[in-house]
Order: sequence, then C-alpha cells, then structure tokens
Amino acid sequence: MPKLLIIDDDKDICLVLSKFLTKNNYEVDVAYKGEEGLKLLRASRYNLVLCDYRLPDHTGVEMLRKIKLLQPDVAVVIITGYSDVRTAVETFRYGANDYVTKPLYPDELLVTIKETIAKNEKRNTSNAENADAVQDVRKGKSTVNGGTFIVGKSIQSQTVQKYIELIAPSDMSVIINGETGTGKEFVAQSVHKFSKRSDKPFVAIDCGALPKELAGSELFGHVKGAFTGAVSDKQGSFEVADTGTIFLDEIGNLSYENQVKLLRVIQERRIKRIGATRDIPIDVRIIAATNEDLIKAVKEGRFREDLYHRLNEFKIQLSPLRERKEDIIIFANYFLEKSNQALQKNVKSFSPDVVDQLTNYFWHGNLRELNNVIKRSVLLTIGESVQADSLPQEIIQANNTVAATGALVEDSVGLLKSIAGSAERQAIIDVLEKVNYNKSKAAELLRIDRKTLYNKLKLYSISA
Repeated sequence: MPKLLIIDDDKDICLVLSKFLTKNNYEVDVAYKGEEGLKLLRASRYNLVLCDYRLPDHTGVEMLRKIKLLQPDVAVVIITGYSDVRTAVETFRYGANDYVTKPLYPDELLVTIKETIAKNEKRNTSNAENADAVQDVRKGKSTVNGGTFIVGKSIQSQTVQKYIELIAPSDMSVIINGETGTGKEFVAQSVHKFSKRSDKPFVAIDCGALPKELAGSELFGHVKGAFTGAVSDKQGSFEVADTGTIFLDEIGNLSYENQVKLLRVIQERRIKRIGATRDIPIDVRIIAATNEDLIKAVKEGRFREDLYHRLNEFKIQLSPLRERKEDIIIFANYFLEKSNQALQKNVKSFSPDVVDQLTNYFWHGNLRELNNVIKRSVLLTIGESVQADSLPQEIIQANNTVAATGALVEDSVGLLKSIAGSAERQAIIDVLEKVNYNKSKAAELLRIDRKTLYNKLKLYSISA
C-alpha cells in the first residue's frame, strides 16, 4: 500500500484528503506544520509528499530542500493557490515533481498522485540502473543500447571513461574526435546512457552518408509539397530525438548551408521543416563526431567557426588502437565472445603466437578491423584455440616485414636521429622502396608518424 504524507496547515483539507485517499487504498499521515512533517519523514519512508507552498514555519522551497535531504527519492507535489502558480513552478528546480492548485478536487488529485508515483518510481529505477551501469563500466564492461562498451586498461581508455562520467549528467554538447573505427558511436551511446536523458531517444545520423540535397530533410523534416517527391509530411531526426540525444557522426561532411541551419537550431532550440511556416521547439542534446581536424577545416573555410565553438563545449579524443597496445587483447577477447555467439562456436582462447601477432599489428582500421579479423579467425578455427594460420595473411606478412627489415628499421631510425642530409634522405627512400611507397607502412617502419614523414619528404624533395 503506497504511503503518503500530507503537510498543510488547513486542518479541513487534511481531514478530507486523508479520508478520501485512505478509501482509495493509500496509507496517509498528516502534519499541520513543516517541522511536524519533517519529523515524520525522519521516522518513516513515503512514496509521495503533498506539501502546501505556504506553511506557518517554512516556505515551499525550504520544505523541498529539507524533504529531499531526508528522502532524496520521494515524490513531492506542491499544493498552492492560483496566485502562487508561477512561484510554485520554480520549485521544480528544487526537486518538485508536480503541483496542484486550490480548490482541490479529490478525483483529479488522485490521478495526479497515481501518475506522479509511477513516474517517480520509473525515474528512480532508471537512476539506479545508471549507477549500476557506471560501476559495471568501471569494472570493464557495460551494455549500452544493445551493444557493449568496453573499458581498456590503458591510460587513454581510463581517461576517456572519466570524461564520460564527468560530462554525461550535463547537457553540454560534445565533440568526439578519433580515427575511423575507434568506437566514437559507442562513446556517444555511453554518454547518453549515463545522462538524465537515458530513457529518451538516441538518434544516430551519419552526415557523411547524407546526400547534400536531402540532408536538410533528413535532419529537420519537410512538409508535403515542399519539393518534388515530398508526398507527405516527414519528421526530421531532430524531431525524432526530441527530449533525447542526437549523434551527428562525421559532422565535418555537413554542407555549409546545413551548418547554418544547425547553428540556428543550437542557438534557438527550434527547427523549421523544409517548406513549413512555423517553428517547432525542441530539446535535444547534441553529440558530434569526426575523424578530421575541425580546427583546420575552420581555417580553410570548410567549417563554420561559430558552429565549431557551439559544438565544442567538451571534447573527447579517442586514441588509435596501435597507441594503446595493452587494450588490444582485452578487445580481442570481447570480440571472441561475440563471434562465438554469432557463429555458434566455442573457441576459448588465442595461442601465444596469435597474441603476439595481434599485439604487434598496426591496426589501420582500429577496433572495426580487429572485430572483423577475430570473427574471421573464429570461423576458421577448428579447435578451442585460435592459431596463427587462421589470421589473415596481411597481418602475418605485415608483422614478418617488420621483423625481416628490423636491421633496416634500426639503421633508419639511427640515421634519422643522428645524421642529416643525403644519408637520411637515402634511408627514407630505402624504406619507401621496401614497402612499395606505402606511406603508412613506411612511417610505421621508421617509427615516426605520418606528419613527420611528410615533412621529411618535402624537406628532401622526395616524390612518393
């Protein structure tokens, strides 16, 4: 039986409501002053508190603060007169769930009480699940929107997780930056999962896959007859995501025209369907992702600077998998488990040789490539352990190339550090010829990044 507490200095109201609610299967306690109500709250747990906004000893805001301090999860409905409605609405900031105005009509009040208790219990359950999810993620794994978010052991992975927990409860816009395949959408889903909007929609849009002429319709919707082919009204992604989160992947590919429209949405919190004459208010949190340097895009005039600063309230940088080698086998084991389920296999482990091969590979495609490699290997594995012959040849060949040219690599590294001029130039050319002028592999063999390699190629006028 739900338990209610009524706090009101009008004894007649308390008597009528107490009798009515008791008949409707509620257990009811009554207090005529704020302090009396607080004393009862210290002694018993309640599902809902009905509290008058004006009490002899406390204001509604004071009562709310003290009620939430004593019982943070209890639902609170404020009783107020019409003249205090505007003030009562302000109590939502302090944790009120709803308000009712005098004169009170018992039947209407009963509906409000039932709905408020149900919504509050749902919210409390969601908050508890989110708290459990955070703990699960800290332990290394958590289910997020049907997928699984894995936390690695590397410093980079732990930092990303701290950022997620820090930023998720707010409504700040986020930019997630990282190479293709580093898990940007899973990070976005995790931010949404741990936010106050977790029970609301999460809508993902790949801006890179949106045709320029249809992007406006997909994002903001259109009305019937707005253009050829618009045979009916259509909701855009922002409308679908209302009250939730929208994830704009590859935001750098959005056309300049649609960047302008997006900026207006962020500033005004309103959208206008193509061909419509009225605005539609929306409440959406925006998470954007990109694999390019947006600051460079701004300098080159390809991305609006004002839009960049609106989106970049907080940035999360995802490191490529090759820079966090201690995470590779953690993710490989997860993909092993996932592949076993998909392929109905029972492969239990990786051989030591495979562990070395996976750990030393460059992983140009990051987690996406790792996932594909593990799934293929599980499919080809006969026994309980993945062996090297189940790995794609390009991985074995790439690792063998590194091993076979180890002396050259060491000499080249030494040359790059200790000598200048023609000897360094020749060392770079030797490596480029060895890998058929594949710059990524050349940089890998030389143990330098691509930017440094390009600078050297320009410095020595090497055509590659």
